Amino acid sequence: MARRRRRFRGMMDFILEAWVSSSIERAKVAWTLGAGKRWQPNEKLKLLFAGYNGTRNMGSDVRVEEMLRQVRHILGAQRIELSVMSQNFDFSRGYFAGTKQVHLPDIFPPFLSDEVPKHDGVVACEGSMFKSKFANALTTMMIGSLGIAAAQNKLSVGYGAEAGQMDPLVAKMCGRYCKNSLVITRNEESRTLLRELGVPTELGTDTAWTFEPRPAEYGRSVLRQFGWDRQTPVLAVCPINPFEWPVKASVTKYAMHSLTGAYKDSHYRTVYFHHSGPAAERAYERYWTAIANAVDAFRKRRNVFVIMVATERLDARPANRIAEKLGGIPVLTSDQYNMYELVSILRACHMMASSRYHGIVTSMPALVPSAGITMDERIRNLMRERGHQDLLMNVDDPDLEPKLLVALEKLATDGERIADGIARTVVKNLKVMARMGVYFEEEVQRRYPEFPTRKGEWSWEDYLPPMNASLQQLVAAYS
Repeated sequence: MARRRRRFRGMMDFILEAWVSSSIERAKVAWTLGAGKRWQPNEKLKLLFAGYNGTRNMGSDVRVEEMLRQVRHILGAQRIELSVMSQNFDFSRGYFAGTKQVHLPDIFPPFLSDEVPKHDGVVACEGSMFKSKFANALTTMMIGSLGIAAAQNKLSVGYGAEAGQMDPLVAKMCGRYCKNSLVITRNEESRTLLRELGVPTELGTDTAWTFEPRPAEYGRSVLRQFGWDRQTPVLAVCPINPFEWPVKASVTKYAMHSLTGAYKDSHYRTVYFHHSGPAAERAYERYWTAIANAVDAFRKRRNVFVIMVATERLDARPANRIAEKLGGIPVLTSDQYNMYELVSILRACHMMASSRYHGIVTSMPALVPSAGITMDERIRNLMRERGHQDLLMNVDDPDLEPKLLVALEKLATDGERIADGIARTVVKNLKVMARMGVYFEEEVQRRYPEFPTRKGEWSWEDYLPPMNASLQQLVAAYS
């Protein structure tokens, strides 16, 4: 029975992948036969940013915010017209200033076939762009967006992408339909994987480094509202449920859920369901219990003010479980605070233990010492880049509790050394992000030679969106 259910879920992925593949093929044939319209020099360049926005996932929203700012700064706001996908306008209201938001439905192939041809290019902007770890559907959507644009000989760029293990059919799709795209990866490991599939790449980074949240005083004021005394060091903990992935489509589960309420705990939305089962639940309980026990032991040794931070809506569940075990500590979620507010709160903290990649990244410009508890290669690659492998743990490590306690002690006693490594990494990545802007500008020129790009010589800072004073000070100190 279990094998039959897995086969059926695999069939659902196959249907979605075949649907998107046929959409790309139809777009190619239609373009070859003269359908569609190519950009003209007297027009604004219309670009569609394809990503996982409108779900109150702080990391996804922050990185797209900075992509939009960077592209607008490089190409000129008066020359371009930008649109970004959103799955829920209520969750993305107030984000992405000056950008049109278009609704991305859960059943997305018809939407891609209709929306992508309206634009002169696509910028795929999801961090976990080419992976089966989270959802084949998400990777299929990324491939479809890039593939339709490339089939019409339009700009087709993956920006700040990460590639990991992909199921065979998804990997084949990626190699076939992204071979005429440019994918700028955020690490060398992703670039190597994509090059093996024949996908053109350049090396880049994440784009959240330049994000400007609300002023620091806002974050401190929120902490005071929860009882912080302005002096005690603040430890932020950003947990996830690493064992509920991947998400897969299941018509059978959806029918049973609609009729009887079954699969309530694993329901993601519409026909999509999280991975679930007794083994997953046991692994999840070991994970959050280990974190809770380590944090409890740490706060008994040291005077710290602990908060739980859910940077994605789904993370509220593990955050609340840990908070309850610790006696009811504050839980701050992306439902309650928008991205500008939440990053300000994170930067007001003094230490962090996080399973969220962007929890770490967005706190680094404030030099917050952080440890990572990782489920995949993203945090692992970042900690290696920082030279902080001793602050890295795995979500399924049987010794997670004692290892996390050791890491928390290092954050408390060795913060200055850790902050120095963080500062150097931030400045390095700012320069790499600037180089991404150069690659993007060159790709626009290659696709559209008549597009009026900037003339003259420019410094590397000119390829970044405007930086705030604290980032400028870091650059001056560590360049």
